Amino acid sequence: MGKKPATYADLEALPDHVVGELVAGELYASPRPAARHASAAIRLSSKLVGAFEWGSGGPGGWLFLGEQELHLHQDVLVPDVAGWRLERMPDVPDTVAVSLAPDWVCEVLSPSTWKLDREVKMPVYAREGVRHVWLMDPRTRTLEVFSLRDGRYEALLTHVGSAPVRAEPFDAVELDLALIWGRTES
Repeated sequence: MGKKPATYADLEALPDHVVGELVAGELYASPRPAARHASAAIRLSSKLVGAFEWGSGGPGGWLFLGEQELHLHQDVLVPDVAGWRLERMPDVPDTVAVSLAPDWVCEVLSPSTWKLDREVKMPVYAREGVRHVWLMDPRTRTLEVFSLRDGRYEALLTHVGSAPVRAEPFDAVELDLALIWGRTES
């Protein structure tokens, strides 16, 4: 007899110290992000919000949410950072979950989420038409940039190190990866 698919009630029953996600009826529970992971996500977010949401030193036109629960058909995902073009989502919804697929997501990789982010969640993002996915690994100081082409992700850029970079869809502004990764080398 097959395993019963997980439900949203199973996700809600998880303890507060984990992040729960549902993909294809399977429940994934990951520990809360480590400090380096959280720092990279917040630093990237602050740069993008300034330039692409507020229009400070950049073109504006976006809305960003961090660790937002996304309800994408039967799947529930929680990307580290997600962005929507304002013409698609002009204001922050007054809901716990968002069912409109983002235009861009960033997953900050960690040892406990690497496989989930790369192998389980990316196909869902492709199915839902998320045009750009970034995978950031603060441990290896790597940024991978993908663009959706013909229903599949094409790698546009793999950047290793702390040198500044421009990456789609935010290539109007140079990102100082040294600040995003943090000041200390490891």
